[in-house]
Amino acid sequence: MGSSVRELAEKTPAGRDRYIDLLRVASLGTVVAGHWLMAAVTVGDDGRTEVGNLLAVVPGLQILTWALQIMPVFFFVGGFSHALSHRSLSRGSEGPAAYSAFLRARLQRLLRPTMVFIGVWGAVALALQLLGQGGGLLDVALRLVAQPLWFIGVYLAMVALTPPLLRLHERWGWGAFGALVAAAGAVDVARFALGVPYVEFLNFAFVWLAVHQLGFLRADGRLRMPSALAGTGLAGAALLVALGPYPLSMVGMPGERVSNMAPPTFALLCHGLWLVGAVELLRGPVTRWLARPRVWRGVVAANGVSMTAFLWHLTAMLGVYGALLALGVPLPEPASAAWWAQAPPRMAAAAALTAVLVAAFRRFERPGAAREPDAPGRVSGRAAAVGVTLCLFGVLGLSMVGFGGLLEGRTATLVAVHVTAPAAVAMVLVGWLLVERAPRGRRAASRGDYA
Repeated sequence: MGSSVRELAEKTPAGRDRYIDLLRVASLGTVVAGHWLMAAVTVGDDGRTEVGNLLAVVPGLQILTWALQIMPVFFFVGGFSHALSHRSLSRGSEGPAAYSAFLRARLQRLLRPTMVFIGVWGAVALALQLLGQGGGLLDVALRLVAQPLWFIGVYLAMVALTPPLLRLHERWGWGAFGALVAAAGAVDVARFALGVPYVEFLNFAFVWLAVHQLGFLRADGRLRMPSALAGTGLAGAALLVALGPYPLSMVGMPGERVSNMAPPTFALLCHGLWLVGAVELLRGPVTRWLARPRVWRGVVAANGVSMTAFLWHLTAMLGVYGALLALGVPLPEPASAAWWAQAPPRMAAAAALTAVLVAAFRRFERPGAAREPDAPGRVSGRAAAVGVTLCLFGVLGLSMVGFGGLLEGRTATLVAVHVTAPAAVAMVLVGWLLVERAPRGRRAASRGDYA
């Protein structure tokens, strides 16, 4: 692994934007560390195990989410990467063939580790149910480990919509971004001022795609005033939270009437603008730091396993808690002095177990061998689009219903449709096979592959 990382680092194209790679790793790493820290596992007097949120126990800590809710940065990086990849893969080809090649190139490293994760946990859940095992932390794990898949679903939508949104960007520039911002604002007005039912779910598209559109602007060198972007976003979010119906936390809280995350609100969009502007202000000095060979090798190594680590980090965290319970180690009251003292070794153990899981599954994140566009068995661009859609609904449904009760028909409602775990798994499997059979197309060259 070490020699291959060194070779990749040494072969980095001169024009590659290394800061983008760091932002991808840093954003996912921040989410992972935040989940490890904020999980407050307790065992009640009745023996039931529950996973709460430290931010609900200590509401004063919710202001930290204004820096640590960094998922908008990942979607911003995705917009940048998708723009460069689509333009590179589209040279010399167009239409459905170019679209299917783009989908496969962008989604291969995302869907393969995701399918392995779903397959492993699905098999574990099925075996536990057939054997009549469960209860306690196992039931919590079957529900909780699937929740981060919502991020995969949103990212799939961004990839699928990149070609049309990129055309709008190339024609209207900031105007296309502004239209998405206006649409997100209109949704919140309809939701909070007019009481229109279900309209809030449109902001799963408008809010995240607006942040994604900023990545297109960054790819074209048009984010020239990051301080203005950061200041506007921060002021907007502060005013909305102070004067409007928006909560302080930029992540979801148990039992809250309004969440900034699910579905996303205009306040979260302002938060995304603030974060994008802030990271852009740091680009110059951090880029110089990334020129150091050792630092860059670390970023290259982390990028090669980042999605695998993200998928398995909750498994590792719950594994550590399971070991503590099995060994009879008492779990302190969340936010107590003993709890804070236990947090560093607990997080270190979760990191070590995540490293073990990454070592076991990282090979599935490596891109497969290239296949020519006219190879036998390829599918059309329309079939690849159907595949992405199936994957999108499958992973979103699975993130809501979890892996528990596979044989019991447990359901969750996704866009007015009742989804079961077996149906969700089937959609992901069929969709993945369609994407895998899409042609790969030509390889991005001049500025490197942005995975």
